[in-house]
Amino acid sequence: MAEIKKKRRVKKSLVKIVSIVVIGVSIYLLYGVGAEVLGMIDLKNQADAAQAELEKLQDENASLISKRDKLEDPDYVSTYARGNYMFSKDGEQIFYLPGASDATDSTAQAEPSETPEPSVTTTTDTQ
Repeated sequence: MAEIKKKRRVKKSLVKIVSIVVIGVSIYLLYGVGAEVLGMIDLKNQADAAQAELEKLQDENASLISKRDKLEDPDYVSTYARGNYMFSKDGEQIFYLPGASDATDSTAQAEPSETPEPSVTTTTDTQ
């Protein structure tokens, strides 16, 4: 009978040790999975930020290509120069009309990217 009790005690001790080892391994594996999940979430956030920046840069690139194409058109360049830099054709007079553009300093030149399509009010002398 003493032997049976001793075997049971050894068996219980062995079960406890195995249980502790299994719990320890489980905790280690769960920690590894958690670290991988956090790493994947971080990479997803980085990918989203990169995608947003890519879309922003693609929009900016499309805008710049459009401006480049416009600046290759001689008619647009002529109209732009006449509207923004007060150039005139031969025999043409430029009249400044009061409007919203008078609210800003008329001597300061705006960036071309901020300037809408130029408009010029001119008359031609036919004398």
